[in-house]
Amino acid sequence: MQKSSFTTISSLGEFKLIEKLTKDIQLNHISTHKGIGDDAAVLKQSTQTEQLISSDMLVEGIHFDTTYTPLKHLGYKSMVVNISDLCAMNGTATHALVNIGVSNKYSVEHMQELYEGLKLACRNYNIDLIGGDTTSSPAGLVISISVLGSCDKQKITYRRGAKPNDILLVSGDLGGAYLGLQILEREKEVFNKNTTTQPVLDKYKYILSRQLKPEARVDVIKTFNELEIVPSSMIDISDGLSSDLKHICSQSKNGVKIFENKIPISKEAKIVSDEFKINPIICALHGGEDYELLFTVSQKDFNKIKNNKNFTPIGHITSGQDMELVTESENTINLTEEGWDSFIKQKRSI
Repeated sequence: MQKSSFTTISSLGEFKLIEKLTKDIQLNHISTHKGIGDDAAVLKQSTQTEQLISSDMLVEGIHFDTTYTPLKHLGYKSMVVNISDLCAMNGTATHALVNIGVSNKYSVEHMQELYEGLKLACRNYNIDLIGGDTTSSPAGLVISISVLGSCDKQKITYRRGAKPNDILLVSGDLGGAYLGLQILEREKEVFNKNTTTQPVLDKYKYILSRQLKPEARVDVIKTFNELEIVPSSMIDISDGLSSDLKHICSQSKNGVKIFENKIPISKEAKIVSDEFKINPIICALHGGEDYELLFTVSQKDFNKIKNNKNFTPIGHITSGQDMELVTESENTINLTEEGWDSFIKQKRSI
């Protein structure tokens, strides 16, 4: 019997698939300043500003589980992850389109709850919800959101601008969202074995909020403006520090050296990682969904920001192609990319 010559998508993964599908796409309009390949597309809006457009899709069973995800939280998170993409371009989101595919297992009241979360995010981030589409789905729930915004032409930030000796920084803390997922999956398993049990989750409040209700770091963009800093490169951490750092390095055509003892991990995340017997550094490197901003600045701009408690310097850009991690024991190891990939679901369990 002749073997199939087809290539499985899982053998490539998300980013190699995108590269294969889009490598020969040509841009036909001079107004398109940046197409595929960054957190958002960039279109010429005026002599002073650029228009930003980004789109994200969340699929039930792949990106979320409604067993433990309240629909209001899901709506809120769906909007926030798109706003975060525009933050990663140093821009501001202003408008959104929402497209939903929904199966008949959901009621009108369920959809109203989902929209409560969407509308709350729009209020909190000053977004106008201007349209979209709704259709039936053969199974489950699919949410696709496109967000539009803008950025000053002189301040727009791409992944590609990191230069040797630039300082690498991250906002907030990492690894919490992945650990929040582990808590929810554990409690789901317990409930499935005994449906009379009710989880006690009060002590996990911060970690669960990192997974169920993340926030886009619009405050970081405000800080950049106040300090007159334009990062040389930036990305939001959606797939894990290692994966998203690789995007900066590959597009900037440089390497990086980061230090294990500098990676910010919250006290709560360390406690939960001990509970699950997981190294918290692994969660930070490969877990994803933290939606913090990872960025580089020149040595000159670093002096403006080095004392700001919202940011942690974790390494620096190097010449060459190597991505290196210096461990607490001062050993240097190759930093591999093992973040979240929707086509290779088992990576969700690090």
